[in-house]
Amino acid sequence: MVSDLELRKKFQVKEFPRSAKYDPYWVHKHEMGPNVLWLTEALCQRMELKPGMRVLDLGCGTAMSSIFLAKEYGVQVWAIDLWIRASENFGRICDEGVEDTVFPIHAEARQLPFADEFFDAIVSLDSFHYYGTDVHYLEFYLLKFLKRGGEIGMISPASPIEIPSPFPEHLDDTWYWMNSVEWWQNHWERCPGLEVKLAELLPGGWELWVRWHEFLNLFETRNRPGETSELEDLMADQGRYLGFVRMIGHRKEIGP
Repeated sequence: MVSDLELRKKFQVKEFPRSAKYDPYWVHKHEMGPNVLWLTEALCQRMELKPGMRVLDLGCGTAMSSIFLAKEYGVQVWAIDLWIRASENFGRICDEGVEDTVFPIHAEARQLPFADEFFDAIVSLDSFHYYGTDVHYLEFYLLKFLKRGGEIGMISPASPIEIPSPFPEHLDDTWYWMNSVEWWQNHWERCPGLEVKLAELLPGGWELWVRWHEFLNLFETRNRPGETSELEDLMADQGRYLGFVRMIGHRKEIGP
């Protein structure tokens, strides 16, 4: 059995002091992918969130990112997910004492029940690649929910450079969905109503992804199959094609 000290040492990253305050057992219990607290903090370090803002957390999974946003930045969060029931997330939200500021909703990313310009900010952590690659999604749908001048930010898996075809020997075609940082930048920049402020490979992203799997390996049981092979791919890749993109944009004050 792994010791608490060893577990917390692997969980705590100096670049993310806010995340380090949280219980690693709680994070492990509710995880659905690379540590969403690290990703949320990495995004918020470059966004301008202020207490009282209305924030859309799109594809929030088990709402850990939403809880983190409410606790750490004092914002109101609408936690949207298709795969996790709102009632299930509400239980977690109540357990963490933020039921007055985090509001779970079960919804599809293309069927959002909000008024135009309702949100001060929109965030997406490790989910935008599931629904946001459609060339029309950001321009003709999602952006209308953001106030003019408001920020939208996301972190999703991405390649530092385009993965060649045929795939390199150490990766198989299960990574077919992985777009490059440049692809994501071009994808957002084609939206005339958005001014892209940041589009970069997340510094240390590959290392964080590996560290997360090393953290999971400290537990005797795994939450789902396939994690070992992903770690093997990461180790074989050494950050050549596997990492994360961090992007932030503002909705223009004038325009569509």
